[in-house]
Amino acid sequence: MVAQHLDLDICVLVVDDNEHMRALMRAMLHAIGLRGVLEAADGSQAMHRMREHEVDVIITDLLMNPLDGLDFVRLLRQSPSSPCPTVPVIMVTGHSTLHHVQEARDAGVDELLTKPVAARDLVDRLNKVVEHRRPFVKTDGYFGPERRRRTDLAYDGPKRRAADAGVAETPAND
Repeated sequence: MVAQHLDLDICVLVVDDNEHMRALMRAMLHAIGLRGVLEAADGSQAMHRMREHEVDVIITDLLMNPLDGLDFVRLLRQSPSSPCPTVPVIMVTGHSTLHHVQEARDAGVDELLTKPVAARDLVDRLNKVVEHRRPFVKTDGYFGPERRRRTDLAYDGPKRRAADAGVAETPAND
């Protein structure tokens, strides 16, 4: 079981167009020991807050107006004017279908958190993005955390990905 309290001195920016959800997330973050919590009602306001304050982690909702969470993360990762394109992002959603998970991953989200949010899951995701951050990669069509979570330790080829070596990719064993 994961501890439900963090001993981290970090600043978290909560981005959600629903004021009640921001208040709930702020209360949860305070309850697990974080005091540095900022809020923004949309992606534009979040970018502004990041220019005013150093932010260590962003927790953003998926469905927001006028700029949804996916577009916000794409802007954060890809815009030349982004205040911090490498900041860890945890996306919160009630829509955890494979399609939404893949969209979030491809936008550059570090971790996904499904509603209703449990404190232990929040602590787990925060620990992952702060203590065990995946390395960033840059390709022609993507900038963000390494999207693959599993590695095949038995692979002995010149490149890490089986597809790069010209063979069909097989799932790695965990």
